[in-house]
Amino acid sequence: MQAPLPLTRDLVLIGGGHTHALVLRMWGMNPLPGTRLTLINPGPTAPYSGMLPGFVAGHYQREALDIDLVKLARFAGARIVFGRVDGIDREARLINVTGRAPIFYDVASVDIGITSDLPALEGFTAHAVPAKPLGAFATRWDGFVQSAPTSPRVAVIGAGVAGVELSLAAQHRMEQAGLNGHVVLLEAGEAALRDIGDGARRALLAQLEQKRVELRVNAKIARVTNNGVTLETDEDIAAGFVIGAAGALPQAWLGDTGLQLSDGFIDVGPTLQSLNDPAIFAVGDCAHLTHAPRPKAGVFAVREAPVLVHNLRAALSGGRLQPYHPQKDYLKLISTGHKRAVADKLGLRLEGDWLWRWKNQIDQKFMGKFRELPVMTSVPEVPTRAALGLAEMLQGAKPPCGGCAAKPGAHVLSDGLAGLQQPMRSDVLQGAGDDAAVLRHGDGVQVITADHFRAFFDDPYLMARIAAVHALGDIWAMGAQPQAALATLILPRMRDRMQEQTLREIMAAASEVFREAGADLVGGHTSVGPELTVGFTVTGLHSGAPVGLSGAKPGDVLLLTKPIGSGTIFAAEMQGQARGEDVAAALGVMAGPLGTASGILAPVAHAMTDVTGYGLAGHLLTILRASGVSADLSLAQVPFMQGALELAQSGIRSTLYPDNAVMQAQMAGFDEGDPRCALLLDPQTAGGLLAAVPPEHVDATLAELSAKGVTAVRIGVLGEGPPLIGLG
Repeated sequence: MQAPLPLTRDLVLIGGGHTHALVLRMWGMNPLPGTRLTLINPGPTAPYSGMLPGFVAGHYQREALDIDLVKLARFAGARIVFGRVDGIDREARLINVTGRAPIFYDVASVDIGITSDLPALEGFTAHAVPAKPLGAFATRWDGFVQSAPTSPRVAVIGAGVAGVELSLAAQHRMEQAGLNGHVVLLEAGEAALRDIGDGARRALLAQLEQKRVELRVNAKIARVTNNGVTLETDEDIAAGFVIGAAGALPQAWLGDTGLQLSDGFIDVGPTLQSLNDPAIFAVGDCAHLTHAPRPKAGVFAVREAPVLVHNLRAALSGGRLQPYHPQKDYLKLISTGHKRAVADKLGLRLEGDWLWRWKNQIDQKFMGKFRELPVMTSVPEVPTRAALGLAEMLQGAKPPCGGCAAKPGAHVLSDGLAGLQQPMRSDVLQGAGDDAAVLRHGDGVQVITADHFRAFFDDPYLMARIAAVHALGDIWAMGAQPQAALATLILPRMRDRMQEQTLREIMAAASEVFREAGADLVGGHTSVGPELTVGFTVTGLHSGAPVGLSGAKPGDVLLLTKPIGSGTIFAAEMQGQARGEDVAAALGVMAGPLGTASGILAPVAHAMTDVTGYGLAGHLLTILRASGVSADLSLAQVPFMQGALELAQSGIRSTLYPDNAVMQAQMAGFDEGDPRCALLLDPQTAGGLLAAVPPEHVDATLAELSAKGVTAVRIGVLGEGPPLIGLG
């Protein structure tokens, strides 16, 4: 089998705008070997601006606006980093991302859009909602409509195309919701819609009048308040929701990059490269086309994509770049709220429901490019001549899971360790069998454990954080105080500078986690291999007897500190079937440390463990076997990660699931058709603590956990009998 090709160049896309979304799709169809592609975006989705007025009007659901960047990145073979860029160190070729280690680039492209925020207007930031960025605006608008009073009032600042379109959409949405709403559209100038043809302008003004949208011109705003807008004439205009649709402002951090700018927008030439830094490209609304200035419009962003992807490939491979020549004019289709639209072309007055249907068709076709990605598979074909058993192992195989779902089955582990000798040293108090080995250390004990996993998400920084939390889980499960850690890393083959930066990201993330836990990262070992693997050996100290598996008693209540479902979610993500929002939420849960929970649970728990590869059921069974008790588990109380139940219901399973499924024999009431049962066997990575707590301490313990910001739930109770789990 051919080894993966080494990586030699880093390409970073800053922002998930329309151009970059199309670049990712094109890249997935024809990637450039040797390139590591990275997308940095604040969240897992990017809203499509063309459908925003339709959403405001109620024609589309919120999710219809979103391009799922996680699925798109998986298709493109790109890593996605959730974060907000706040600067570029062009000399060091580093992109600064708030709250994490910088990201190295050889070539970067910027597609971060614009904002309609008006920070200079008193009270705007506190009391108004800019129409851009779109995602935050869409969420706020949806919440407003859901909780609006009977007669809501909306004020829209700016009577350009965007302001008129949003005003008509807002008025329609409130009417459809049975609300007696009123929209006032405020324009500081002498006339509305100054930048479109006369025919379209007359049609839109007629629509404003017909829909009883109040248009106010020469309405210069002094301030925005909690109750609406105050004009410079001291007139107060009441509004429960104020929309900023005026102006097109660049992101402020661009001003500190040293890039040549025009009014804060990145100056680019025909090849879409910065005029004073050819290693940086810029597209969409954040760029200024110096060779052919154009208004800020999505049509240009979409048509830049083929040129940009060609030029990025050329810049990375030594090829010849192409120029981008934008069209001089374009058709504007402007929706009017009630599934009608106006066309702006050649000064003509064109309007009707047929234009809205045409616009909807264009929008749906664009979004269809990202909803209908080809299914990618990495399962190798069976050679004509191969060893016996190979075809059977590959038949119906799915992409191999990472994380704790990549470990061998429980029977493999137990059989393989069966011959392990008992400790011969008197200071080794306990070897294999519990969460960590226990060594005598002065008047107390030292616990030691090792854990690692192959990456299941292509972000070294985030994987290092989760791997550190995962390794510390065994220390926290025994109630010990983390002491020191050694890293064991396998880095993919790549050029030295890229390996160096990847190592910096990993060590920065891990050091943060261990220092927060009170431990030092003191060194480790690295090697080079086919894929990223991150692991740590961790020690901890305990002044007395650590919490183990064998102390649970009948009547104890089972408390769990994290929801389950990570194995299913990331099995689905590898197959391109998980929603990006669910993936991001799961990563947030997994990266959460357990130190606070351990400090509260350990003093009262009779037994405790962390939930990892053998699932909630498997780790509960280790307590039951060690303690000689049974358990009644309440399926209704078990918490599940966002999206996990739906994926389990659809049949998604991790590659470790079949091995874990043998535990069904020890689970009374297990129902194959119930996704909650399947998720009990789901392998977890960096899962929560499972503690057996005496009933008299449960309420106080839960209250203390809640006060410290830890979510924990009671999921069952222990009883007399053999080590079986009853489900109810």
